[in-house]
Order: sequence, then C-alpha cells, then structure tokens
Amino acid sequence: MANIFMSLNTGISGLNAAQLQISTTGNNISNADSNYYTRQRVVQSAAPAINTVPGGVGMGTQVDTIIRIHDEFTYSRLKLASSNSESTGYKQRILQEIAQNFPDLDDRGIVRDIQNYFGAWNDFASNPDEGSQKVNLLNLSSVLSSNLNQAAKTLDKIQYEIDDMIKINIEEINDLAKQISNINKEILRVESGRDAGIKINANDLRDKRDELELAISRLVNVSTYKSDLSSNSQINTGITDQGRYYSLNIGGVSIIDGVNFHPLSIDETANGGFSQIYYEREDGKRIPMENYIQNGKVGAALDLRGRNYDTSRMKFTDGTVQKYIDNLDTFAKTLIDNTNNIYAQSAVEVAATDEFSFLEDSKTLMNYNEGIRQGSFDVIVYNNQGEEIARKTIKIDGTTTMNDTTYGNSIVSDFNSNSDDNNDNNMTNDVNDYFSASYAYDKNSNKGLFAVTPKFAQGTYSIAFVDNGTNFPGVIGVNKFFTGDNAKNIDINDEFKTDHTKIRAYSKPVTGNNSVANGMVQLQYSKLTFYSNGIAMDREETIEGFYRYVTTDIASDTESNNLLNETNTSLIKTAESEFQSISGVDTNEELTNLIRFQASYGAAAKIITTVDQMLDTLLSLKQ
Repeated sequence: MANIFMSLNTGISGLNAAQLQISTTGNNISNADSNYYTRQRVVQSAAPAINTVPGGVGMGTQVDTIIRIHDEFTYSRLKLASSNSESTGYKQRILQEIAQNFPDLDDRGIVRDIQNYFGAWNDFASNPDEGSQKVNLLNLSSVLSSNLNQAAKTLDKIQYEIDDMIKINIEEINDLAKQISNINKEILRVESGRDAGIKINANDLRDKRDELELAISRLVNVSTYKSDLSSNSQINTGITDQGRYYSLNIGGVSIIDGVNFHPLSIDETANGGFSQIYYEREDGKRIPMENYIQNGKVGAALDLRGRNYDTSRMKFTDGTVQKYIDNLDTFAKTLIDNTNNIYAQSAVEVAATDEFSFLEDSKTLMNYNEGIRQGSFDVIVYNNQGEEIARKTIKIDGTTTMNDTTYGNSIVSDFNSNSDDNNDNNMTNDVNDYFSASYAYDKNSNKGLFAVTPKFAQGTYSIAFVDNGTNFPGVIGVNKFFTGDNAKNIDINDEFKTDHTKIRAYSKPVTGNNSVANGMVQLQYSKLTFYSNGIAMDREETIEGFYRYVTTDIASDTESNNLLNETNTSLIKTAESEFQSISGVDTNEELTNLIRFQASYGAAAKIITTVDQMLDTLLSLKQ
C-alpha cells in the first residue's frame, strides 16, 4: 500500500530528473558554437509502479540514459562530401597556380617568345651576313629557351611541393588515427558498465572520435565499421552507433582495429626522391598504398603528382602535373630535333654529337628514339668554293644501328663504304674519300659519341646532312643549333653563345646563301608529329599550335575542376546543413526546454513541500 514516504520519493525522483535535464540543456547551450558537437537528450520514463488494491501506484520517474542526437548515415554523407570538397579545393589551388605561369596571351608568355624566335629567323634570312641579325637571333632564342627552362622548373617545383605536402599529411593521418585508437580505449573503459546492464554512453568521447574521423576523411578516403548500429524511433529517428567495436580502413587496408593502430609509412628513397606511401604488414611485407588512396587532400595530391613511378625513366607515368611536364618536354624536344634537323643542312668542317646514354653499337636507332623514322638522308660534301663535289644517300629502317651490321646496315659502315656515290666510275672522289665517320661507345660509362672528321686540311672541304624524312640528323645532333632534349635543359649551342658570328644561314658555304634560315622560317608553318613517352600523339600540329594545345589543356583542366569544385562546395553545404539540423544545437529550442525543465523542477519541489506539510500535519496529530 502506498504511503507518505513513497510520495516523497516520487517528488525527489522528479526533482533529480529535472536537475539532470537542466544540466544537459545547459551543456547543449554552452557548446552551441563547438564544432561538430552533437546535442544530447535525457531519456526518462515512468518508474515501475507498485501494483496493489485498488491498482498500480506510480513511483515517480527514472532517467534511463543520456543519448546524443546523431544519425550515422547523415554523418557518412558529410564525410564523403568533405572528402570530395577538399579534393577539388586542393586541386583548384594547384591548377590555378600552374595556369598563372602559362598565360596564353599574344603579348606575353612563351607563345610570344615563339613568334619572336621565328621572326628573328625571318629577319636573319633577309640579311644572312649581317652581324646584328645574328645577335638578335641569339638573344631571342635565349629568351625562348630560358623561359622554357623556367616553366619546366616551376612545374618540377610544384610537383616536389605536392610531394612534401603528402608526407606532412600522412603524418597527420597517423596522428589522428592514433588519437582515435586512444579514444576507443576510453570508450571501452567508460562504457564497461554496459556489461552489467547499465546504459552508459560515452557521448563526448564519441563526438570527439567523429570529429577526428571527419578530419581524416578530409585528407583521404576512409571506410569505418561500427558494431551495433541501431534505431529507436521512440527516442530518435536517426541511426546511431551503440557498439564498442570500431575499425577504420583506407582502401581496404585496416589502419585502426579497435584499440590497435597500424600506421602508414613513407619511403623517401624508393621513387627517385619522391615519397612512396606503404603499409607494412606484420610479416614485414610492404603494400604500396598510392593506388588505394582516393579523394581527400592526399588523393588529390596523388592525382596531381602521380601515383605510379617508372624507375627506368625516372618519372611518373601518370599525374596531372606530370602530364604538363611531359607535354612541355614533348614541345621542347620536337622544337630541338626539328630545328637541328634543318640546321644540319648547314655545311661544317667537323661534325660531332654530344654523348648518348645507352645507345650501344647494336641497338637499332628506331628503338632507341621514337623520333627517328624510316627513310633516308643525304650526306653532301662541298669544296671551299661552295660547290657540291660528292653526295651519298644513307637509308634507315627497323634494323639500322650506329655501328653493327649483324642484322642490317649501320650508319658508320654505310658512311665509310667505298661506293661510287657520284656514279662517274671514279672511286676516289666520293664522300668516304673526304670524310670519315666513327662511333665510340664506352661500356663502362654507357656513353657513345658519333663524329664525322675530314681527311684533308682544315678549310678545304665541308659536310652537310640533308634529311629526307628520318629526322636522324636532328635527333642525333650532328650539327646543333639547340642543345638538350627536354624543356628543362634546352639551350643554345655554346659555340654560338661564345661567338655569335658562327651562326650560319647558309646550307653551302657561299656568301648570301640563306636556305637554312628560310627552312627555319618555314618550320613554323609545318605540321609536325609530336611524341610523348615514346608514343605518337593523335594530332599533328605546328610548333606554336602544339604549345597552345599545352596551355589550353591546362586551362581546360583548371576550368573543369573549378566547376566540379563549385558542385562539391554546394554539396558539402547541404550535408553540413542536414547534419546540423539533426545534431546541431538550436539555442531557441534549448532555451525553451530550459524554461520547461525549470517549471518541472519547481513542480517536483512543490510535491516535496506538500509532502513536508503532510508530515507536519501528521506529527501534530501525535502531539
């Protein structure tokens, strides 16, 4: 049977519940501006009644637990939106920086340098013997090569800066993951009372874990497994994680397993100075992680820098920045080879190339360099009056080497062959009678050198190379205007920088001859085949046209990413708004609750004062 002290307990239970509601509401209000704080709610229910005659007598209220208002699926959408937004946002910053270094305007940039360069050749062709035109050509050629050098170095610098950022972010991922594993230990400790049936929720710890998990998702794609996802529509319509088991993986590789943390590692020596990300298993085997990491800032950095490194070519085979580097190198190499191919027509007394790496005597030329094609080139000998006195045609096919005739012809053997080149039945006035070709290859250094030397006194005869489609003279560089083979090392021949008077406009050594300079002028209008990484690109362009393609590609990638970033920015705003609508603190709502709970506290206190008065009345009867 109910008694007066049971009524007192009823009032006390209401007082305690209201006090806890006020404390929880106050905590919500205090954290209204805290990032990713999840509002909390006290769950209370009627205490079990005492069932007597004439019926059940209520025993007040009881607090079941304190829950956080959280929806795991909404939170997952927020993580994905954050990862995508951070990815395109980082790409936007890098691509805009690159685009600023490649202005595609007529009055500035490398496009203007190209136009000035060919304009200088045109002026030189008009005045082939004028020293000032040679100086002008030298200066404008130097401007073009220097700006190409600078553009290539800028891209290299950006690529290495991206790599440095990757290393820093991998360390941050490890730090965040370690914090999460420590929080998992605390959650297990705090919620250990659940094993005895006590509903204890480590709400603040779970909020902190979610915040750290969200921070990792901004850096890299993550997947998490949280046991005991549940829904209780009587309390909250969201899906919450109540379990104490937790795992986090990147691309299927487990980084956090409950309270255990498995870090990512960096090898700074594996990829020619670029870092390699790997995961080391317990058996010591390394798992490369570049192709498992997607989205987030690190995923974006890998998309830009490149993921797959080719140790034989010492560069990445993919990556947006690497693509720009390759395109710029393709442009520079095509400019170098075709310029030198024309300049090889200018007669010289001694022709010698720079050293070649790994061009063995027996290696076929077409396999060594994709720019060398099947066809032929002519070797022409002039006397000191500029008269052609000998001509030899040398053919190149898939078996041609520098100096090995085992399976086909070679350049050296064909050049030195004792043939009647002039078809005059005289075997003493042919190319091999005036000049000798040699190729010396050092197997220790893997370096080779091709040279053509005269057999007569200096100043007597000169030799020129006229190509008929092989591109051999320009690729090999038998007579160079440009040195180098890419955008980073393109330069003017040192001989011309030392003495500009040695720049020649002629093919045969005759005053007023300007055929080589005219050939250079025509080069700007020629449709050329451009090779990237050994593969012919599916476009033939002029020199200026291809450079415009390079800059247009940069601008197109930048604009495409900007549009995608705008979409992702809108999506993350939507995801954050949805998350806040469920888990965020509404101060107006909380202040309303505070007034309501204050009234509940006062009402419960009234029960206690009423019972107190009843006890006073009861005690007065005894007196």
